[in-house]
Amino acid sequence: MKDEPADNQLGSYLRARRELISPAQAGLPPGGNRRVPGLRREEVALLAGISPDYYLRLERGRDKNPSPQVLESLARVLNLDDVERTYLLGLAAARPRAPRRKRPEHVPARVHQLLAHLQIPAFVEGRAFDVLASNPMAVALSPRLRPGENRLRSLLLDPEEQAFQQDWAKATADFVAALRTTIGDDTRNPRFVELVGELALSSQRFRTLWARHDVRNLDGGTTTVDHPVVGELRLHRDKLPIDDVILVVYYPDKDSDSDEKLHLLAALSHTESTDTAHSRPADTPRPKTP
Repeated sequence: MKDEPADNQLGSYLRARRELISPAQAGLPPGGNRRVPGLRREEVALLAGISPDYYLRLERGRDKNPSPQVLESLARVLNLDDVERTYLLGLAAARPRAPRRKRPEHVPARVHQLLAHLQIPAFVEGRAFDVLASNPMAVALSPRLRPGENRLRSLLLDPEEQAFQQDWAKATADFVAALRTTIGDDTRNPRFVELVGELALSSQRFRTLWARHDVRNLDGGTTTVDHPVVGELRLHRDKLPIDDVILVVYYPDKDSDSDEKLHLLAALSHTESTDTAHSRPADTPRPKTP
C-alpha cells in the first residue's frame, strides 16, 4: 500500500492507534508541549509493561514476533475492541506470501437464479466491494449497484451516491474500515493494490480515513437513504457469504412507510422497463401491413 511498507503492517497499525489515544483516555495527565498526537511510544510501553526499546522495535518492524501476552497488553492500552484486537493478533501471526494471481471472482449460477426471484434489492459483491451481479430492484434502489460498479469508489467519488447516503461521513468511515479489515495482511493482492492506489490519488476523504487504520466488520445493520424518486428509505442490510462472494440484501420493516415506498419503487421500475421494452426509435419504420 502507498502509505506503509508491506512488511510492517504491525508497526504501522500500532503507530496509528496510539496516535488516536489521548493521555486522558489512558489515565495519564495531559502534560504540556506534547509534540505528537495521542500517546508517546514510551507511554505505551510503560502502560503495557514492556521496555521502550522493545516497543520501538515493534513499531519499526525490527521485531515481528511479539508474544500473545504482549499483544494483549498493547490491545488493552490502545483500547482496542474485539474486532481491532483480532486484527492486531492476525497481523502479528501473518507470514510473507507470494503475490496472488489476479483471478475473476465467480458468481455461482444458482445465485443468479436466486437474484432473479428476490423481490427486494439484492446484489453480489466481491472482497473489494465490486458489484458482481444484481437484480432489477437493486438497480432501482441505486444505479450504482449495477454489475461493474465499485461501492466504495461510488461512495467516495460519485456526487449522486453522496447525496443518496443520509449519513455519508459514517458510511465512508465504515466502508474504509471494513476494506482494511478484509485486506488484513493480504497487501499484495492486485485488486486491493489497484483500488487503494486509485482512491488514494483521487479522494482526500479516503486518504484521511486510510491513515487512521480503523478496522471494522460491515455485516448486518440498518441504513437510511434519500432516494431521488420515493424519498427517505429506512432499510435493514444483511450480508450472506456464498462460496467466495457475498450476497447483500436490503429490506424494510413489514408494513412500514419504507415498505410502501419500496413497493412503489418496484411498480415504477416495472413500468419503466415495460415502456422501454415496447419503445422504438422515432425513425424506425413500422412494419407494413400486408
